[in-house]
Amino acid sequence: MEFLVISGLSGAGKSRVTDILEDMDYYCVDNMPVALLPKFAELCLATGGKYERVALVTDAREKESLEALFSILDALWKNGLGYRILYLEADKQTIIKRYKETRRPHPLMAEGETIEEAIEREMVLLAPVRERADYIINTSGLTTAMLQSRIGDLFIGEDRRSDMAVTVTAFGYKYGLPMDADLVFDVRFLPNPFYVEKLRESTGLDRPVSDFVFSYEDARDFMSHLTNLMDFLIPLYIEEGKYMLNIAIGCTGGRHRSVAVAKALSEHLAESNLAVSNIYRDIDKG
Repeated sequence: MEFLVISGLSGAGKSRVTDILEDMDYYCVDNMPVALLPKFAELCLATGGKYERVALVTDAREKESLEALFSILDALWKNGLGYRILYLEADKQTIIKRYKETRRPHPLMAEGETIEEAIEREMVLLAPVRERADYIINTSGLTTAMLQSRIGDLFIGEDRRSDMAVTVTAFGYKYGLPMDADLVFDVRFLPNPFYVEKLRESTGLDRPVSDFVFSYEDARDFMSHLTNLMDFLIPLYIEEGKYMLNIAIGCTGGRHRSVAVAKALSEHLAESNLAVSNIYRDIDKG
C-alpha cells in the first residue's frame, strides 16, 4: 500500500483532484488531522489489501502540523509504507478569479487583508511541502478534462485503458431510452427475428437468433463500422479523462436484434482490455 499526499495552494484544485482520484478507485480523505495518520495507516494495513490506493489531502488548514507531517511520513517510510506527494498550484490571478467566482473567502485571509496577501502568505507557508513534492501540477488554464488526463498519466500511466468501465445496454424503444446512455445506436433497420416463428421465443443471447441477425450483410457491415467507431472513440474518451462509458443498442422490443448486437460489441471491447459489463434491460418483457 502507498499513500498519496495531496497538498498545495487553496483554490488550486485539490477537491477536483480528489474527485478524479476517487473515480480511479483511490480511497480519499480530506484534511485528516496529521496526528491520526499513523493510526489510519495501521487500520488500512489491517484490511489485508482492501485499501491499496489511499490519497490524503493536507494543506494550510494544517499549518501547525506541517512539520509533524514530514516526521510521521518519514516514520511510516522506515516501516515500509511508501508515500508520494502531489502539490497543486496556480498563479495568483487564477486563484483570485476562482475565489471571486465561488464567493468564498480564502481560508488564510485575515481581517483587513487582501486575497493576494493571503495567497502569498500561503505560498511561504507551504514552501517546504512544495520542495518535497514528487509531482507539481500548475492548474492555471487547465480544463477539468486536461486535469483528468494529467492525473491519469501520473497515476495510471500505461494501464489507463484497462481502467475505463464500459456498459453496453440492449433496450427496446417501446419501453423508452436508457436515461444514462452516452451513445445510442438504433438497429431497428435489421431483419427482425420476431417474425420468424421458431426464433420468436428465443433471445439474442441464443446462437440461432445471433446467426440469423448476422447472416445479413447489412448487419455484418454495421457491426464492422460500429467496432471501428468504438476503437476510434474510446482512446479519445480516455485521453479526455472519461472513465465510464454507457453504450445503448436499441431495437423495437429489446429482445432479439439489440441483444445480439450488444453481445457482439461487448465481446469485441473485452478483447481490448476494457472492463465491460452488459445490461439486457428488456429481454424478458416479450
